Amino acid sequence: MTPLLEIRDLCAWYGASQALHGVNLRIEAGEAVALAGRNGSGRSTLAKAIMGMVRTQGAMCFAGKSLEGQRTFEIARLGIGYVPEQRDVFPTLTVRENLQLGIKPRNGKRAVRFSLDDAHTLFPVLRERARTKAGALSGGEQQMLSVARALLGDPDLVVIDEPAEGLAGQVVAQLAGALKLLRERGVSLLLIEQRLVIADRIASRIAVMGHGEIVFDGTLESFRRRADVMQEWLGVG
Repeated sequence: MTPLLEIRDLCAWYGASQALHGVNLRIEAGEAVALAGRNGSGRSTLAKAIMGMVRTQGAMCFAGKSLEGQRTFEIARLGIGYVPEQRDVFPTLTVRENLQLGIKPRNGKRAVRFSLDDAHTLFPVLRERARTKAGALSGGEQQMLSVARALLGDPDLVVIDEPAEGLAGQVVAQLAGALKLLRERGVSLLLIEQRLVIADRIASRIAVMGHGEIVFDGTLESFRRRADVMQEWLGVG
């Protein structure tokens, strides 16, 4: 069966500096994959490459369509949601306005899998602070807003970079709940985390990056048996 996302021999550059060196990765429909690695290993660069934000060479196909030459907004329209590590909310717009920008126009082909009511149920603070400018929110509230806005685009795949970084345990639990709901509704996830705070609860597979390459790709169970991988590439164990 054709994977939802297939990446083959992907290289990427920032100017003249090469950051990815032949990455290969597959994500099936409905699958949650954790992407781990130390800082500087290439995890965030891979996310940006998928979204057309860096110069690349190689093959990337999503739902059978090539991502080569596509602009970021075109990739999003194909069905990929992206939550960057910096969150990137619109600070001068209200919470409600930020969420409205994420809502994808209905095309009549299927029922929407994540609604504004879902966002408010999972993240009640977004309803409470609907008229607040996003720039006045706490870091955790901005992360909730960024995740909810991405999900309102009704994506088939969500790429989320370090969702738990610097957040309180209660906020992390709410984010994990939202991602579990998405997976239950058939949305695929690429969850980038260094410490596997959320991914350990959601993902069934883990890929580890080092020096711009995938150095391990397997189930969570097989990963836990690989003390050598955890020590060399994650610095744990």
